[in-house]
Amino acid sequence: MHIAILTFVFSLPGCRSLKEKRQRIGGLHERLGRNPAIAVCESGNQNSHDLSEWSFVLVAKTQRELDALCNETENKIQSSVDARIMDIHRESL
Repeated sequence: MHIAILTFVFSLPGCRSLKEKRQRIGGLHERLGRNPAIAVCESGNQNSHDLSEWSFVLVAKTQRELDALCNETENKIQSSVDARIMDIHRESL
């Protein structure tokens, strides 16, 4: 079993409320959390209007499958989030 943690920090310029923040970013959990190999949570900056940190724990049988899943997840996030990605951190366990 191979495990990786992806952490994204998003900037949400012009976001004025937590409700607006959830509308712009909240779909991550619904879209990516459906995959049984991915766990999703907002891991930081919960009370900030213009910043958000999300972490994804990914599991796969082989390192090759894990790398592919990480790349696919990064691509989905980059193409679907209404925010600027400030930082991406990938850690393998």
